[in-house]
Amino acid sequence: MKMRIIGTLITILGLSVSWGQTDLCRPSVFKDGSIWKGSDVIEMFTLTNASGMSIKVTNYAASLTDVSVPDRQGQFEHVVLGFDSLESYLERHPKFGATVGRFANRIRNAEFSLNGQTYHLEKNNKEHSIHGGTNGFNRQVFKTDTFYTVKDTAIVVFKYKSTHLEGGFPGNIELSIAYKLTNHNEIVLEYTATTDKPTVVNFTNHSYFNLTGCTRNVLNHIYRIYADSITPTDSMGIPTGELMPVVGTVYDYTSPQSVEKRVQKMGKGYDVNYRLDKYPDSLELAAIVVEPISGRVLKAYTTEPGMQFYIPNSNMDYLIGHGEKKYGRYYGFCLEMQHFPDAPNNPQFPATSLLPGEIYRQGTIYKFETISE
Repeated sequence: MKMRIIGTLITILGLSVSWGQTDLCRPSVFKDGSIWKGSDVIEMFTLTNASGMSIKVTNYAASLTDVSVPDRQGQFEHVVLGFDSLESYLERHPKFGATVGRFANRIRNAEFSLNGQTYHLEKNNKEHSIHGGTNGFNRQVFKTDTFYTVKDTAIVVFKYKSTHLEGGFPGNIELSIAYKLTNHNEIVLEYTATTDKPTVVNFTNHSYFNLTGCTRNVLNHIYRIYADSITPTDSMGIPTGELMPVVGTVYDYTSPQSVEKRVQKMGKGYDVNYRLDKYPDSLELAAIVVEPISGRVLKAYTTEPGMQFYIPNSNMDYLIGHGEKKYGRYYGFCLEMQHFPDAPNNPQFPATSLLPGEIYRQGTIYKFETISE
């Protein structure tokens, strides 16, 4: 039965259709809550589109906190892990929906050299650095710059200034991230950044998706990743500097596959960077994920050269999420669009340097659809 489902999905992955849109409603965006964190105001915003899809974002870590989309029967449910209260985001959790930086993923030995100078970072991943340190962007309060609607899109823009040597990284960085919800059921993330000194940057979004409506684990989802190689790592998750073809390995999702048997065989989840099959800086399809029972489909596009595919095996049963749901093991998957881990120490990887006068730009889209029975 499962093989027949997968075979059907192989046929229809490129043919899935959006749920019906209507012109009866216009996109909207409004602030629907705030709390104080010291002298900072943390705000929540709700964005809706014409077909009833809604998302929530907050200026705390410029986070995507909620996504509500229907299944094939029209039943709306939450499809990202997160919380109903702003206060919960200030507590312990695995970066639900957060913007990650200054440098997403790992840097070997928590150091890199640039223009002949070595910069030392926080060792928050044993002897290495990960996700910008313990006080990375996922712990920062961004400024809410503006929120508005234009034509078929609702928009919220957050900004953050990362000062010189924050987390050990050089340069004063000005980062802007816009969240856009379109009537095409797309969540568009647009990043721009500038610096006043040569530096390295690598930003991503750390949302955990679960197309079941966060009612079951994500092992039954069907994954298609548009990549034929990964950057293999050592036991600490640090790239060896090579590229490894995925064919014949547990990393091969060049055709639609469930992860369930592979996860059971490995005894763990996934935490691996894929080199995407795409032109540099071109916005292209990176992955398609289908949940066959609900019929929900997620299509992910990016301008970035890599994607960290992450399904943690840690048990998240200590977290009570949207609608008082208790999360568990293998309860979310991340499609983290980014440059390669440890790129500053691997000159053969796509460069992550940003120079004064340059503008960093990244575009990522998460598009939701449904398929019929």
